[in-house]
Amino acid sequence: MNPIPLTPRPARRILPVIVLAQLAGTSSWFAVNAVMPDLQREFGWPAAAVASLTSAVQLGFIAGALVFALLAVADRFSARRVFLVCAFASALCTLAAAQSAGSFAALWFWRALTGFCLAGIYPVGMKLAALWFPRGLGAALGLLVAALVLGSASPHALRALSVGAPWVVVFQGVALASAAAGLLLYVLVPEPPHAPVRASGLQLRALWAAAIDPRVRASVLGYFGHMWELYTMWVLVPAILATRLSGAAMSWAAFVVLGAGALGCAVGGVLARRVGSARVAGAQLAISGLCCVAAPLMLQAPTPLFGAWLLLWGITVSGDSPQFSALTAGNAPPALVGSVLTLANSIGFAISIVSIQLFVTLAEHWPLAKVLPWLALGPLLGVMALRPLLKNGTRA
Repeated sequence: MNPIPLTPRPARRILPVIVLAQLAGTSSWFAVNAVMPDLQREFGWPAAAVASLTSAVQLGFIAGALVFALLAVADRFSARRVFLVCAFASALCTLAAAQSAGSFAALWFWRALTGFCLAGIYPVGMKLAALWFPRGLGAALGLLVAALVLGSASPHALRALSVGAPWVVVFQGVALASAAAGLLLYVLVPEPPHAPVRASGLQLRALWAAAIDPRVRASVLGYFGHMWELYTMWVLVPAILATRLSGAAMSWAAFVVLGAGALGCAVGGVLARRVGSARVAGAQLAISGLCCVAAPLMLQAPTPLFGAWLLLWGITVSGDSPQFSALTAGNAPPALVGSVLTLANSIGFAISIVSIQLFVTLAEHWPLAKVLPWLALGPLLGVMALRPLLKNGTRA
């Protein structure tokens, strides 16, 4: 007997609530990036500070993802409670970061701890969606990644709305959103009706499975190429926009460019049903790579063309994310899906740290027109890795 009656009304609200909670809960990811010009003016930090602080969140997320997987936290405890605790912890870390921003080391620590907390928000939201919608996971996955994209972009919108106010307002707004996300999901989403898989922890043999299976290897390597470009592009968007805009206009533009990835996720999900996830991921990866290559021309182009280029780049640079997750989940051995995804995500985020540090450092010494085309190396290698799956347009 099912202990939770699934009436049409709660079933309709559950996915929107999870998506909204995911959006608000991940808003702390790029809080520092939205106010970086303010921090640099107030504390005299170099431009490279944005790389170190962004990498702190990435590093914390990697550590959190591995710890949560090793201890099977979301299996041993209620996923709703894990989400609630991590959302509140993320809010407290964000407030602590604002209070200690005068010390770069302290800010770095609190941002890394925020990344750790995010490992109990984004993946756990995915798990809840998988438990509630096992047959419609592809569509749910697209919406959840779109929510992550919009959540990451939202601090730029908050900064645009609060121009003239102290930068700390952005941190306070993000902290409030994170706490509200935890409450929203905990109160409005019941315990899933499907019994969770028994806790097994992280299985390192998943690395071997990914290495020897050509289909899993193709999707994982394609994802790595995607991660080389994605977060570095997001970090550099304000610098690109600063060549033409400033103040609120720049913050709004950054929100639009980063948030446009949500459209790529949604449209990509629809197209994947017709042509397959591999072809959608490969096409978006190729287009975003071409946007990297076109940077020298577009940086000098008329404003409408410049804006169209950034918008297309924003749509495609993150629009392939859910398709890579779907491909890896669909091709990995059923007993190792969770471990394969966790390890692939951890390695992918580690790649993003290397890329962010490298390209922000290069941008300090070279013009953006000479730096940005090299981001295309990731998409190029990713598309090449995807070739075994592109032959038949694998559906996930």
